[in-house]
Amino acid sequence: MSIIKFLDEFTTDNLLDSKSSRRDIFGTFGSLTKKAALAAVPFGLATMPKKAFAQSMSADPVGALQLALTLEYLEDEFYDLALQSGVLPSGRPETVYMQISKHEQAHVDFLIAGLEGAGVTPVEKPTFDFTAGGTFDPFNNNGTGQETAYAQLLALAQAFEDTGVRAYKGQAGNLLGSEFLTAALQIHSVEARHASEIRRLRGLKGWITNAERGTGMPEATQPVYNGEENITQGGVDVTTLGSGDPFSMGASTEAYDEPLTGDEATAIASLFIVSE
Repeated sequence: MSIIKFLDEFTTDNLLDSKSSRRDIFGTFGSLTKKAALAAVPFGLATMPKKAFAQSMSADPVGALQLALTLEYLEDEFYDLALQSGVLPSGRPETVYMQISKHEQAHVDFLIAGLEGAGVTPVEKPTFDFTAGGTFDPFNNNGTGQETAYAQLLALAQAFEDTGVRAYKGQAGNLLGSEFLTAALQIHSVEARHASEIRRLRGLKGWITNAERGTGMPEATQPVYNGEENITQGGVDVTTLGSGDPFSMGASTEAYDEPLTGDEATAIASLFIVSE
């Protein structure tokens, strides 16, 4: 079975509703990353404790997958708690969160299966604090009004999805030559759809302008957007392009998304990971 066909089948609604054995699902996929798995062992990723996530992830295929898995853990738990919170308005917001939650669960299961199939122990799921030390109250656990909590749910979802999109892009180079590259790119495009959908729920454009985080986004989320103001693509200043009418700074930055390095993505995620 090809990796493309596998991923398509793995993410159908039927598989979302009835879980199969991760090891059985990936029984024929493990050999694809044996070499990458062996190469990663010296970096300690196979046994990395959840409290050590703040350390840099290694620049190899398995390290890239471990980073992706940690980000997917974060998103999966966030959407699950959001759906349980009673904060989401019924109708489109709840429907969107329910569908994204299914996608994130599928991504977690896929990455765990891939790592286990390659003979690597997946990184443990960290303990998350979505209040970021009391800064937020997205689930209305501490008495924040429902409207305020909903606004925080949307803001955090936007930050998480925009981080995911940039993080997957940043790891593409580490996946070159690996059969996981195709799968990661397929997940990457879905994360981008999530990001656009959440931004539209917030009344924003579906894309990022300059390094603007958007109305209502806490200042703490700015690292998610730093670097998006880049106007040099392939050595060309894209603001100079256009038929006699150069593109504006805003239009130029909207036309291209920028990657996050592993360290940058790790730093952002660590804001929501409980440390000892």
